[in-house]
Amino acid sequence: MNKFFNKRILFACTAGMIAAACGAPAAPTAAPTAAPVKPTEAAKPAAGAQTNVEMYYPIAVGGPIAQMIDGYFAKFNAANPDVKATAVFAGSYQETLAKIQTTLQGGGKPPALAVLLSTDIWTLLDTNAIEPMDACLSKMGDAVVKDFQPAFMANSKDDTGKVWAIPFQRSTPVLYYNKAAFKEAGLDPEKPPQTWDALVDAAKKLTKPNGERWGIQIPSDGTPYWLFQSLAIGAGSNVFDSSTKVTFTKDAVVTALDNWVKLSKDAKVSPEGIVAWGTTPDAFLAGKAAMIVHTTGSLSNILNKATFDVGTAFIPGPKGFGVGTGGGNLYILKGAPQAEKDAACRVIQYLTQPEVVAQWSIDTGYVASRKSAYDTQLMKDFTAKKPQYLVTRDQLQYAQAEISTHQGGQVQKILGDAVQAALTGKQSAKDALTEAQDKADKLLSQFK
Repeated sequence: MNKFFNKRILFACTAGMIAAACGAPAAPTAAPTAAPVKPTEAAKPAAGAQTNVEMYYPIAVGGPIAQMIDGYFAKFNAANPDVKATAVFAGSYQETLAKIQTTLQGGGKPPALAVLLSTDIWTLLDTNAIEPMDACLSKMGDAVVKDFQPAFMANSKDDTGKVWAIPFQRSTPVLYYNKAAFKEAGLDPEKPPQTWDALVDAAKKLTKPNGERWGIQIPSDGTPYWLFQSLAIGAGSNVFDSSTKVTFTKDAVVTALDNWVKLSKDAKVSPEGIVAWGTTPDAFLAGKAAMIVHTTGSLSNILNKATFDVGTAFIPGPKGFGVGTGGGNLYILKGAPQAEKDAACRVIQYLTQPEVVAQWSIDTGYVASRKSAYDTQLMKDFTAKKPQYLVTRDQLQYAQAEISTHQGGQVQKILGDAVQAALTGKQSAKDALTEAQDKADKLLSQFK
């Protein structure tokens, strides 16, 4: 009975948490005009018929995103006269999901297509809200499917490997550093830290007294679990194994949180307490922080505003580099007529063409979801001028899936609360993570 009741209320109680991966970059560099339009290959309706299909989407980065999306849809409609595709801005990620939840709970007809957090997959599966992507993937072909970044596809699958979503607006954290500050401190600006010890040593040299400049800042408000996950991976372990199992008490995870605490408590290279997500890029741009860990979605904003040379680098850990992924995927929803689902698949095919993906990445700051997008002339020309963007792609070899479980929002909050408890000195890292493990285990036990 508990499991049945849980499924009924899952939509209502899912904690709304915008992925930190969706930080706001500056206004886009160009309108999405460079991408060619190709007719899609999925089955089409009978001659003379026109299928209406809607896509609900959130906005979680800066710039005229709505105009960009409308531009893509206008091009799609011009190339596919038997389909009228409409993009509907639905607010934040939480608001977009809530609107779909309300429609489904009321027995209404949902849009056939939606952009939702990649980690929403289990909430959507537990409420039988989404269609598998088998039919759509078969029309794309194996070569296209294999072209999606494997690190992003990890959050598109269930525990059996079945695909339920397609990567769209995805990003990761990255290490930003001030090359001028490195040179001033006697560090090689072309050689960022490769290990955790090297990171701490560099931060000590970069730190100035009385808070004039911190060696490093890592935000810890909002969704602190997200940046912590990258530190844990670099220490040797992700923070979860499956949709029903978290690994908060693994030695590597505890070590990662201890290391984060020590940046302020012992090394004195970072502010004590909670560091604000929204003001961290500002501190970096103002010279108040020589290094920061932040989303790749902030890269455009930082590069456009910085008065010094900006370096980007992989996030180092005691066991190697590590990074978690974030952002949103494309989902096909149940409840829509089959013709609309087929049309939604064709929209997905268009939005994930390499040229479109490349332009979307350039304009928004999201990491291109397909490998071949980096082979387009558009992306080659862009990254030749701004090679920092290639670091965000190359770091994906060290990336693992963002924590995604049943009761996902609540589990993420439990981990985030533990991170903050340790950073503020309320609990030791081990005690905070042990308590978090116990809470998460109780929540997830009903799904095992």
